[in-house]
Amino acid sequence: MTTLLVANDGGHLMQLHTLRPRLGVGTDVVWVTVRTPQTESMLAGEQVHWMEPCPPRDLRAVARNTLAARKLFRLHDVHLVVSTGAALALAVLPQARMRGIETVYIESATRRDEPSLSGRAMAAMPGIKTFSQSSDLDKGAWHYLASPWELYDVAPTDPRPVRSMVVSLGTQQDYGFRRLLERLVPLVPAGTEVLWQTGCTDTSGLGIDGREKVPSEEMRQAISEADVVVAHAGTGIALMALENGKFPILVPRRAKHGEHVDDHQLTIALDLALRDLCISRDADSLKGRDLASAAAHRVSKIADPPPLHISGVRIPRQRGAGAVAAAATAATVIHG
Repeated sequence: MTTLLVANDGGHLMQLHTLRPRLGVGTDVVWVTVRTPQTESMLAGEQVHWMEPCPPRDLRAVARNTLAARKLFRLHDVHLVVSTGAALALAVLPQARMRGIETVYIESATRRDEPSLSGRAMAAMPGIKTFSQSSDLDKGAWHYLASPWELYDVAPTDPRPVRSMVVSLGTQQDYGFRRLLERLVPLVPAGTEVLWQTGCTDTSGLGIDGREKVPSEEMRQAISEADVVVAHAGTGIALMALENGKFPILVPRRAKHGEHVDDHQLTIALDLALRDLCISRDADSLKGRDLASAAAHRVSKIADPPPLHISGVRIPRQRGAGAVAAAATAATVIHG
């Protein structure tokens, strides 16, 4: 009996990968995601069904992946499907429910008090159980599962020089973050070794060796050895930093500067800062002393976190016009 674990690449996949040991899904698992250097590295040795890239709000990509996903249910005896989003959930989860398969959608930790478009569509579909990773989103169709941030603690250490850094801007296409690089490059201490993962951001004239993408294992190793991690406020890189004992500096991308589609990264950075799990700074206010402060803290993780129960939980379904609209969106994707 196979479990499908479905997630877009980036932070969605990192969240599901981190949650997996707590979900009790067994060993017969097939991952469903997009092929990138990061996902190939993260899922090395796992059984993976590769899907086409599925950018945000690209309904044509969802429709193509919906057709491709039919093969999954012919090849495997699927008994459970779990997803942390986003658009790939729209391609796979409704098909699972139409086949009577137990189906679970876990909203991204980026959504603090309201679900995403994909989440609203999932909550509107009968039989899909919807969980949140924020206690503020524990209402209606949503049942609070756990926060990914509750497993970590931070403690100060002796100050030390910054000799190595990891800078990560993520891999989201069409949204650069040069504003952060222009502020950060002059602040890096002389002689510091830096891994610059810059995505699609233009690095010309900055004097750095930027790399668009870095395999997950290489990134993890670099973070574990670094003194400081500076990153956009994405859940994936935040989790990877915390998992490897680092107190990250998170710099939210801002929609008003054309750095993302919305300001959800502000919510992520605020949530972690209120938990004392990061230093949160706007790109224009980052200072050299922030690097020194980050280097002087260490993160620890609960050794044996409690299991999470996603089966046998009854959740009330969403009602009202919003549910109808979301269901209509999902139906258009699936059947249109």
